[in-house]
Amino acid sequence: MKKVYASSEAALDGLLFDGMTMMAGGFGLCGIPENLIAAVHKAGVRDLTVISNNCGVDGFGLGILLDAKQIRKMISSYVGENKEFERQYLDGELELEFNPQGTLAERIRAGGAGIPGFYTKTGVGTLIAEGKEHKDFDGQTYIMETGLVADVSIVKAWKADTEGNLVFRKTARNFNPMMATAGKVTVVEVEELVEPGELDPDHIHTPGIFVQRIVKGTFEKRIEQRTVRQREAG
Repeated sequence: MKKVYASSEAALDGLLFDGMTMMAGGFGLCGIPENLIAAVHKAGVRDLTVISNNCGVDGFGLGILLDAKQIRKMISSYVGENKEFERQYLDGELELEFNPQGTLAERIRAGGAGIPGFYTKTGVGTLIAEGKEHKDFDGQTYIMETGLVADVSIVKAWKADTEGNLVFRKTARNFNPMMATAGKVTVVEVEELVEPGELDPDHIHTPGIFVQRIVKGTFEKRIEQRTVRQREAG
């Protein structure tokens, strides 16, 4: 099966629809599939449920989908970098399902592994636990969390071969590998594309069986908040 597509728009062709659930890799702006996000924006699909650690920043990353009112609901663990997110949520325009960060990661991993639910102590006794099943194990109370899957996962990798075997680079690895397993269809944008056999098998983080479509992108790689110290005089 041919997995490599000429553009982000082509790689998403036939996969997007109003009301769909989409996973988007990244942590802050590190390792986000910025080209695929732009293609989702261009496609104009609406009422999206987006599963992502956060929602980009104002005007970049997933923030462009927020600005265009394409997102109906976010399933996230951190949203503090986006003022438009705050405004839409407080004005009742955006639904939010908040998760502790480790719980979100495990929900995605579980979904990719075919595990419908699991128990965790994280969140017991807090708002997170409201409405969830509680169960005691060895005298400790746990709450049940459900696995997450998506209609489409959009993922950023550093390097891939044309069979879809993926290598992630440093902190850009973050949520990307687990999201690649939890999409009914996984679309990956990469910085480098090589032929099968050119990747060291011991260096592959995600096997190609999880990847259906690949596109080679160009990346802006913005920094959320650039902080520098003043140059000392003299």
